[in-house]
Amino acid sequence: MKDLLSDDFQQAVSDCTMRHRSILDTLAKHHEAAARVNRAVCKAVTSCGCVKIDAEKPKIPEDISLQDLPRFMSNHIQGQLCDECRETLENEIGLQFFYLAALCNAYDLNLYDILLKERKRLKTLGVFNLS
Repeated sequence: MKDLLSDDFQQAVSDCTMRHRSILDTLAKHHEAAARVNRAVCKAVTSCGCVKIDAEKPKIPEDISLQDLPRFMSNHIQGQLCDECRETLENEIGLQFFYLAALCNAYDLNLYDILLKERKRLKTLGVFNLS
């Protein structure tokens, strides 16, 4: 079973990577795209201020079960991304997907198959995944 959206995206990436087919270039661009995602998050906090990061050590009772652990964890984000920061972050994540698909193309890997395998692993491990 194949996913047409995923396969179509991978083909579109392949069609767009005329000059940059080197695995070294692809790896460098993927790394740069990840850094740009991080920068977009930081800029939403420090330049725009639409969101705030309020982090502290979680207070987790000693006798808690793994199933109850999410109740005591936080993503530390306060507020909502403004439209401009949301668009910037979406664009940067999109570029990261582009270079991830290019990496898959370089090694003749199918992005959809990888997603299915990861989904199966997550469902199998459940809370024991501890990502």
